[in-house]
Amino acid sequence: MKEKIVIYQVLPRLFGNRNTTRKENGSIEENGCGKLNNFSDEVLARIHDMGFTHIWFTGVIRHATQTNYSSYGIPTQHAEVVKGKAGSPYAITDYYDIDPDLAVNVSLRMKEWESLIERTHKAGMKVIMDFVPNHVAREYHSICKPAGVRDLGEDDDANMHFSTKNNFYYTWGDLDLNEVRYSKPEFKAYNAKDAKIYEPYEESPARATGNDRFDNRPGCNDWYETVKLNYGVDYCDAGGRSYHYEPVPSTWGKMTDILLYWASKGVDGFRCDMAEMVPTAFWSYATAILKSKFPHIIVIGEVYDPNQYRNYVKAGFDYLYDKVGMYDCLRGVIRGERPAASITHEWQVVDDIRDHMLYFLENHDEQRIASDFFCGSAMKAIPAAAMSLFFQKNPFMLYSGQEFGEMGMDKEGFSGRDGRTTIFDYWSPETLTHAYQEGEEEAYTAEQKYLAATYRQLLRLANEEKALREGDTFDLMYVNPGSEGFDPRTNFAFLRKKDNEVMLIVLNFAQEARQLQVCIPGHAFDFFQITEEEVLVTELFSGGKKKVELKRDGVFPISMDANGVRIYKFNVKMEESDIILNEHHKEEFPPAHTAEHLLNQLMVRLFGCERSRNAHIERKKSKMTFVVDHKPTRQEEKEIETEMNRLIELDMPVTYEFVDRDHIPAEVKLDRLPDDASETLRLVRIGDYDVCPCIGKHVRSTAQIGKFVLLGTNWDENAHSLRIRFKIVQ
Repeated sequence: MKEKIVIYQVLPRLFGNRNTTRKENGSIEENGCGKLNNFSDEVLARIHDMGFTHIWFTGVIRHATQTNYSSYGIPTQHAEVVKGKAGSPYAITDYYDIDPDLAVNVSLRMKEWESLIERTHKAGMKVIMDFVPNHVAREYHSICKPAGVRDLGEDDDANMHFSTKNNFYYTWGDLDLNEVRYSKPEFKAYNAKDAKIYEPYEESPARATGNDRFDNRPGCNDWYETVKLNYGVDYCDAGGRSYHYEPVPSTWGKMTDILLYWASKGVDGFRCDMAEMVPTAFWSYATAILKSKFPHIIVIGEVYDPNQYRNYVKAGFDYLYDKVGMYDCLRGVIRGERPAASITHEWQVVDDIRDHMLYFLENHDEQRIASDFFCGSAMKAIPAAAMSLFFQKNPFMLYSGQEFGEMGMDKEGFSGRDGRTTIFDYWSPETLTHAYQEGEEEAYTAEQKYLAATYRQLLRLANEEKALREGDTFDLMYVNPGSEGFDPRTNFAFLRKKDNEVMLIVLNFAQEARQLQVCIPGHAFDFFQITEEEVLVTELFSGGKKKVELKRDGVFPISMDANGVRIYKFNVKMEESDIILNEHHKEEFPPAHTAEHLLNQLMVRLFGCERSRNAHIERKKSKMTFVVDHKPTRQEEKEIETEMNRLIELDMPVTYEFVDRDHIPAEVKLDRLPDDASETLRLVRIGDYDVCPCIGKHVRSTAQIGKFVLLGTNWDENAHSLRIRFKIVQ
């Protein structure tokens, strides 16, 4: 089975940090720091269950920081060339070392990273880490390099501005950081009356900055804390820019060795920072060597010039950021600045390399969706997330906190209130403090839980549904501007098909509900070889089913919620009985039926028993029987009622997903299914609390159940059978 890559980007420094002091510009002692060990087996299992296939652990390699680890033999960094107390993860100080901030035991930091790689693999996911090829920290010095490795810059001739034997570029004169210095508040404090004298950072001769500043006077907006690596390009040649790749520049071999070093640790991929600032000639050289030894490795490039996309794909990149194309477009659509129809142009201009484009809506460089600077509401981006996940086969990346509506509106220190989550400061974003921790649902609001449940449905569908994972795409926008109720400014529609499975996906970016019709043109019937027929259609978000007559150039009526997503699945050229779920004719009371699921899971947790095998769920009163090891005390019976109402008040979302038997989560048991159960099963989830197969009707969230009232119990000592009688009061 092919797998659609779904990446979870997370900064371990921020994830699971329980220190909520959140002091602006605070130290690690004051604000705390997340650890690699926070990613326990249980946490990783929940992340995987969310629908992720890969985790990009951002900021793992040791980088410049103002925190002193000299007692562990780690060189200190001058504060003047460190951005923020924690420092930028992209100012690397030792390519062969792990950030000590992230270790519980600093002396065993590499072992802790290796253990996390192993745990991630055990959880069923792959590991991506950063590779920062364009620049290093000002005070780069490796203390962990393998025997025989020559350090970057160790053999440089600092008298030469450029040489292929040099790893850095040297300017004329000493480094002058006056513009940077005068802009810093700490400089003013140091030079206040009776304050200590400010000790400036010194560098002679100065080296070029990571953002290609080739003089000795970088400004406060430059990457002054970094120095650029030399890959054989003379940027200041008399005739302009010149290239010197023979013999192979020194930097090529050293940086390729770094890739091989981490790949040998079990890493499955690299996200290459500012890849387009490094020549494609190096990438062709390095990726060929890397993939010859580690064929499974994926390489993701941060490239922002669309004119260069194909050159970098040819140079060995598996995936490239689709930032200035699809990201910028979707951001505009979400904000109401661009029509949804403009999405069509963005995929068409890279259609020849479409499988290589990585879609995302947030990352550490971009503003949070829920921030005041983006659109102020995380739910507004749900249609864009569905488009990014379902439109093509290419990868999708989600930034940690996005699934909980992180706003990024904190003023952390070096990072101000700009709608981004800091990468420079010690901090604990509220949405990540309790993320993926069992039993901590109360830390989230009903809106956050609903958002997370929605993302979970989307993320899991991307791999559970064959048509979404592997299918071909047909954009329906060209034929629908005139369709009744369809607004190309806020609506987008497309088809996916694999084998006999077809999906119609319709998105509504509008802030109001809408009734509309979607035309499926004759061209789509020819392209997918679909015949005109009546089909049974299942809507995968609600679980609703209806019969629709498929006709060439016919219309498909749809009711859309505000910021809504509709995913209609149907089979062609198959018997109807092969695609429908087992039916039943029992009249149900959805609040009581959802309460049945809750009570089942509660009894499993309280008494270690199995789920009920004998249940009668009705509107007036209901009965469920459990086999337990002892007769419950009155206190335990009271706890059942109390805990049920607590769970109801948590307002956990109730969601559905359709899976075949090859994609059943490990925690779901199938031993109670009837012999004639269909191959496709509907799973009902109540937040992160319970999941089980079910075709019944449910409320949308637990708060809609009402009050759980325990009417009484009956105990059978011989059978150790406990019958619980209850009713739901609304």
